[in-house]
Amino acid sequence: MAGTWLHALIAAAPILTVLVLMVGFGRSAAVAGLAGLALAAALAVGVFGLGAGGLAGAGLEGVFLAATILWILLPALAIHGLQEARGALATLRDALARVTAAPALQTILIGWFFGLFMEGAAGFGTPVALAAPLLVALGVEPARAVAIALIGHSVGVSFGAVGTPVIAQAELVAQGEAAIAAATAPIHGVLGAILMGGVLLSAGAALAWGWGVLAAVLFLAPMVAIAVLVGPELPTLGGALLGGAAFVAAVRRFGPARAGQAIEGRALARAGAPYLVLIALILATRLVAPLRAPLESVAIAWSLPGGFGASVRPLFHPGTMLMAGFLAGGAIQGARGGELRAALVRATERLVPVTVALVAMLILSRLMLHAGMIDALAAFAADTLGAAFPLTAPTVGALGTFVTGSATASNILFTAFQEATATRLDRPVLLMLAAQGVGAGVGNIICPHNIVAGAAAVGIAGREGAILRRTLPACLIYLAAAGILVLALAAR
Repeated sequence: MAGTWLHALIAAAPILTVLVLMVGFGRSAAVAGLAGLALAAALAVGVFGLGAGGLAGAGLEGVFLAATILWILLPALAIHGLQEARGALATLRDALARVTAAPALQTILIGWFFGLFMEGAAGFGTPVALAAPLLVALGVEPARAVAIALIGHSVGVSFGAVGTPVIAQAELVAQGEAAIAAATAPIHGVLGAILMGGVLLSAGAALAWGWGVLAAVLFLAPMVAIAVLVGPELPTLGGALLGGAAFVAAVRRFGPARAGQAIEGRALARAGAPYLVLIALILATRLVAPLRAPLESVAIAWSLPGGFGASVRPLFHPGTMLMAGFLAGGAIQGARGGELRAALVRATERLVPVTVALVAMLILSRLMLHAGMIDALAAFAADTLGAAFPLTAPTVGALGTFVTGSATASNILFTAFQEATATRLDRPVLLMLAAQGVGAGVGNIICPHNIVAGAAAVGIAGREGAILRRTLPACLIYLAAAGILVLALAAR
């Protein structure tokens, strides 16, 4: 039965279950993930012959990997909560809005740079939740505002939340996170300006194309450089900071008049303290060899018979850097212990449903991998699509995000599939992993969860169709271009 369409259909059943429950019945990622996991366990034992030891090993792997990802999310959300509670985010937003009175340039600053900054720092819905209401406050029609925020931040989602999507990929395959980041970023570097075009078209800012091209280059160039030279944690955050600063300087020098008096530099530095501390720590621990070596040498690892196991380097982990940024940045801002504890409590509460979904999806992914279900899917894809498979690789990533609402979850679901298919077809594995990450990032544009949340944030619940009509063309164009580029690169 191996290699037949029926074998592949059975292997795909858990993923199809997740798809149907989330898209067809509107169930949450947690509910769909648990249902898919239950089916995967039954099929792994009953059809693919995985024993009780295999179930336990895959389950332990999933829980361990979920813990390493949650250690990133907890301090990231705590920073966001503290910044919001202390008014630091309002200070940063006001600073951007005061750079210029020109609506088109304000749209670029907030819909592009600010959204990308928040994606790099926190991710998980915060860019749209913060940028869209600000755009509405500046006079942008609500549906347009949500579309701008969705399209504008998506080029940075592949490295969002301090590199979480790439780190999740590296946990699942025999490729390092630095290598995956270095392969993913150049694809966005070549194609990212397409999304800036989507921002400008959604905003109706036809006369700002020159500024739009400049903004795209100023973000994409440092993003690619940071991804290649440093790793996955800082491309989006650093690219937004460096590119945004350069764009503000260009607007002040060559653009129209400001919208008000600039916010004092010390106040801006204080508002951005957690992010500045985070950037300094990541750069130091990644680029200073005498500091990097001892931090990397500390590892927590385990293994079980049958090829089960996982490891983490706690002192080198981005979650540790985020927690340090949270504590040190809060201290610089004068936050009291009670405020820090409150931010952590709020972040923990937000993580409860995320944890259920994350654990379910990770165990599902590990079960499918160890039971041979991923290999069955890869064999079917390779035999059916053959050399054309790279053309569809980004779309697979986007499909995962469309269903789960998260680029990280998409990578968890499909990274092993992309690796297995690339190996079977003798195509570059890193390139297919990069295509997965690119597609997973741009899939945020059309993800129903994100659109619903964005509509609610600006008070237009029920008008999600108007938003999707604006975002869908940009997504489809980007996926087509990415598929063509990946196919060309794979044929080299």
